[in-house]
Amino acid sequence: MKPPKVRVSREKPTPYRTQKTPQFEIGTLMIIGGHEDRKGSMRVLEELARLIGDRKLCVTTIASRVGEELWQEYFHAFTRLGLKNISHLNFRGRHEANSEASLGALEGAGAVFFTGGDQLRITSDLGGTLAEMKIRKIFHEGGIVAGTSAGASVMSNTMLIAGNEGSFRVGGGLRMAPGLGFLDDVIIDQHFMERGRWGRLLGALAHNPKYLGIGIDENTAIIVEKRETFRVVGSGCVYIADARESDDSNISDSDDNSALSLFNLKNHLLSAGDHFNLLTRIPTSGRTSLREAKIIPEAIKKPAALKKILRAEVRKILPRGKSLRPKNA
Repeated sequence: MKPPKVRVSREKPTPYRTQKTPQFEIGTLMIIGGHEDRKGSMRVLEELARLIGDRKLCVTTIASRVGEELWQEYFHAFTRLGLKNISHLNFRGRHEANSEASLGALEGAGAVFFTGGDQLRITSDLGGTLAEMKIRKIFHEGGIVAGTSAGASVMSNTMLIAGNEGSFRVGGGLRMAPGLGFLDDVIIDQHFMERGRWGRLLGALAHNPKYLGIGIDENTAIIVEKRETFRVVGSGCVYIADARESDDSNISDSDDNSALSLFNLKNHLLSAGDHFNLLTRIPTSGRTSLREAKIIPEAIKKPAALKKILRAEVRKILPRGKSLRPKNA
């Protein structure tokens, strides 16, 4: 008896990278370096309140051991900034993350704010729960997810949870763990220059140079739009470390007590108003952006004014006394 013939499809399999995936309206992330001003000018929180507008904000203090105290502090700060619909999410243990009370705090929210504390408390208690699914749904429906300090670290797929500050040693006790994954291929560190965390961020990048390192000073934040670009607000700096083109490191072949070597590293230093493209990894000066912001809207409203604006811009780069008029005119 002959075995049955097997029909082989002549259709070529669709490459994985071209398969269609569900499209979402990706929301906005606001990632804060910690210790943002909550009583004075509140520049960083003011910008967050502006982004939220009339949407409901849910403040979650699950990272902290003093959640109720933090809730009161942030409630008064956001109320002063004009927000009227604010709820509080605070629970202990994964079973409470699935409770009606937790889901009720998130119901109808258009923004979620993670306070500081311990980032492992956030991921271990929240990950894979109904509350996490609700927060992710808010983000994928165009909402805002913000976090400060520990709440900043959890934004990426891989988060820093511990490491020696100062010069990095190959066996320097660096600890990383899975984050909530709102932002891909980055590692975020907070309280950056205040706590001397350059070394541990570079140590993390040496483990896998494809990641982009982002260090954020206190009272400073980045606002990430559609996971593609971010701009800087606040009083401090944002530090970018790009090791993608690094060509040598001793991370895998040196004694544990050896200092780290990492060659051909690209760094950027950004301040308020500056932009950064996460896809091209190219920064843009806030001064350039401000100039474009002044020119384009006016030119659209009054096309006749465009010539005057452009002439003024050209004069700024011409040598003193040099005329714009051609010699033969």
